[in-house]
Amino acid sequence: MNELVNQVADRVGIAPDVAEKAVGMMLAFLQKEGDGDAVSRMLAAIPGGTELAANAGGGGGGFLAGLMGGGIMGLGQQLMGLGLGMGQITGLARETIALAKQYAGEGVVDEVVASVPGLSQFV
Repeated sequence: MNELVNQVADRVGIAPDVAEKAVGMMLAFLQKEGDGDAVSRMLAAIPGGTELAANAGGGGGGFLAGLMGGGIMGLGQQLMGLGLGMGQITGLARETIALAKQYAGEGVVDEVVASVPGLSQFV
């Protein structure tokens, strides 16, 4: 898991502790919003994926995300709350999906992305 988080941190240009939280939030969001079977297969294939999602607290979003309507916008607000800018969030999304494809396979991850409304425009 540390290797995966460090790889994302290096590629996006953020601190490893922020990358760990952010990747966990993204995975928890996918777990909540995506196709359950496909997400479960994806998380099981990513080293530490299930733990990262669980440590993120479910990606619920809280008050501010609720005001933004939840979903993708709520996740964006959560990530901005970590101090990430839009470019970093886009990079984080792309790197997380790329690594997920590396471990779980393109078909499974494409199924997850397709099951979340609006996600494909960010990855």
